Amino acid sequence: MSIAAFLLAGAGVSFAQTDAPAADAPAKPDEPKVVEKSFADMWRAGGVTMYPLGFFAIFGTTLVIYNAIVIRKKKFLNPEGVKKVEELVNQLKISEAIEFCEKNPSPITNIIGCGLARADERDIDVSSVESAMEEASIEEFATPYVLINYLSVTASLAPMLGLYGTVSGMVKAFNTIAAEGAGSASKLADNIAEALITTAAGMIVGIPAMFFFFIFKNKYGAIISSASRIIGDLIYTMKISLKYGPQDISEVIADSTGTPAEAVAEAAKEEENK
Repeated sequence: MSIAAFLLAGAGVSFAQTDAPAADAPAKPDEPKVVEKSFADMWRAGGVTMYPLGFFAIFGTTLVIYNAIVIRKKKFLNPEGVKKVEELVNQLKISEAIEFCEKNPSPITNIIGCGLARADERDIDVSSVESAMEEASIEEFATPYVLINYLSVTASLAPMLGLYGTVSGMVKAFNTIAAEGAGSASKLADNIAEALITTAAGMIVGIPAMFFFFIFKNKYGAIISSASRIIGDLIYTMKISLKYGPQDISEVIADSTGTPAEAVAEAAKEEENK
């Protein structure tokens, strides 16, 4: 995307130029001749700073594509798998629930499996299971967020590299003035071009990276919040099943609008009223 922006910028420079005079039209000596620059010309004019900026452009684009594929709510939360695990937990079939989590790996089932691994079916300690799930969730959700954070790194470093190229180009311009005077317009133009092109390149890379960083960060935060609720529902189901025995949740399982935890809560209220 960043490379495409460079190309569009180069095209814009070309379109901005005046049309060449026709062969039979009289030349106008008072009009300056403007040399069109291609993308390759601007890349060379930017100097060595363009190479790390090009790396960040490719790196940032790769991260955007990767996160767009990976950061998906269904992939992280596995709603069908969670529903099955909650059925097994409601029946206090802990071993079967652990086995199901191992055969159906996903971030949420990995977390649930780690928590249930600390449960002893002879004497289930709910607080130990809950603590294990919290510990596993921190570890499970940390790695994907690192790759989101790299977008923030790209958004911060690319403009700084562009600023470095700006300073480098201006230093060269003043050195040219000191050595040859202000009359060397061609060398001064090259130095100033390096300064401006690297600044623009740094912004072209940094602005989209920062934009996508906030998009994926907010999306990931919503996924983590949903995962916390799922874990809370599962722990509640376990507590009610230990206190009142397995609850009848078949009606809610058949109804796609409900969740097993809601069925357990309703069944527990009915048990208390009796």
